[in-house]
Amino acid sequence: MRTAPSHRRRRAAVLVATATALGVALTAVPAGAAGIGDPYFPDDGNTGYDVADYDVRIAYDPAQPDLLKGDTTITARALRSLDRLSLDLKGFQVASVTVNGTPARSFSRSGAHKLDIQPARRVAGGATFAVRVVYAGKPDPEGWHQLVSGGVNAMGEPHAATSWFPSNDHPSDKATFSLAATVPDGWTAIGNGRPGPTTGEGGSTTFRWREDKPMATYLSTVAIDKFTVHRSELPDGTPVITAYGPDVPIDDTAKAAEAQQPEILAFLASKFGPYPFSSAGAIVRGEPKVSGTGAPDLETQSRPTYTSYLWDAAVVHENTHQWFGDSVSFTDWRDGCIAECVAQYANELWEEHKGMNLDTGFYARTVEEHRNDPAYWSTKLYDPGQGKELAPALYFKGSLMMHALRRTVGDEAFFGTLKRWTADHAYGNASFPQFEALAAKVSGKDLKGFFDAWAHGTTIPPKEYLYPGTLADSSASPSSG
Repeated sequence: MRTAPSHRRRRAAVLVATATALGVALTAVPAGAAGIGDPYFPDDGNTGYDVADYDVRIAYDPAQPDLLKGDTTITARALRSLDRLSLDLKGFQVASVTVNGTPARSFSRSGAHKLDIQPARRVAGGATFAVRVVYAGKPDPEGWHQLVSGGVNAMGEPHAATSWFPSNDHPSDKATFSLAATVPDGWTAIGNGRPGPTTGEGGSTTFRWREDKPMATYLSTVAIDKFTVHRSELPDGTPVITAYGPDVPIDDTAKAAEAQQPEILAFLASKFGPYPFSSAGAIVRGEPKVSGTGAPDLETQSRPTYTSYLWDAAVVHENTHQWFGDSVSFTDWRDGCIAECVAQYANELWEEHKGMNLDTGFYARTVEEHRNDPAYWSTKLYDPGQGKELAPALYFKGSLMMHALRRTVGDEAFFGTLKRWTADHAYGNASFPQFEALAAKVSGKDLKGFFDAWAHGTTIPPKEYLYPGTLADSSASPSSG
């Protein structure tokens, strides 16, 4: 299923706006030049085209862990005339490249992850075209993780896709995604979205998955293992697919968290708007062979990935990302707070739902604990710096900021802003400065001082921004403030 034309136009506009904001003159950048211009990852992506769809076909045998066979077709629209273009792909031997069914005039590798392609014929500006890449070799361990169980899992942030399929690897270029994964009989492949037909032939089984909403490349996943798969539905019929690795205990904690998924999604929908995708669930992988590889948990679209166990706080956090980060994605990697600040605060909202007083039980306690710790406040929440795009401050200082914002504007404006955000930018991209502007517009308040102190500042916010609204009550703001 193709993305609706309006989505393609919006994504193209985002690419142009991103490049313009980053100082990249589209007319001056050769179509094959490396990089979309992200200030943290300048070599990622390409400005010459807008991907509409990925059709990724892989074959993998866990008995041969150093060999992945891939055959990926990228359907895209040229944003200008293209006599060459590039994709992002790490490693692999590329056997062939075709553009619109015709062998490329040439293809070669450059930099750390570029596949540079010269089509046999120039692609006209505005034209839809298809690039097919056939490749094989050892997947890059940055995003392809061997598991103790013998299985594998592809995931990672900010990068993972280039470890297993060619892509325009920047979150500003989102696309729908099909996966066909062929594995030996007895193994199961889990991916994003809804399952398609499963077929078998000659001792192998092919599993098919389809994510029909635009997805940033780092949110794609495949997990191959001898899974135990549980299937259920949300009240509206949305399928919930939860897969447990063979070495993952399905204990009372996991069973309770799995059973709570519909309740948690309904709670989050009450705060953020309707659940944005056509499927839900979880992949609970076992431990990686190399300790610490891959994020412990990650918001892989429609089916978050968890490591070793499933519990309610993780389910709340990663599913909040389905709205903040997945449906509404970054414009560039300076924008991490629009995902992590909200997702971490959602855990506090869940605790409030269960009876916690957030003013005293979360906010005042945390502020007091770190009041005299300058390092805690020293990272900016917007544009934290290269190498800090996922800094702990986005989670912890960021969740404090979200509660302070709520107390500044009131519940109606705060949750109204969150719902407006997810509706206005659904399946697209937006920046943290846009979030600041929307919060001011919805609340009718001048929030420049607030965001300067919290999102752009590097010290503990002044008292007027640290203790707004009910936080100013003496029970929540000690006299030392």
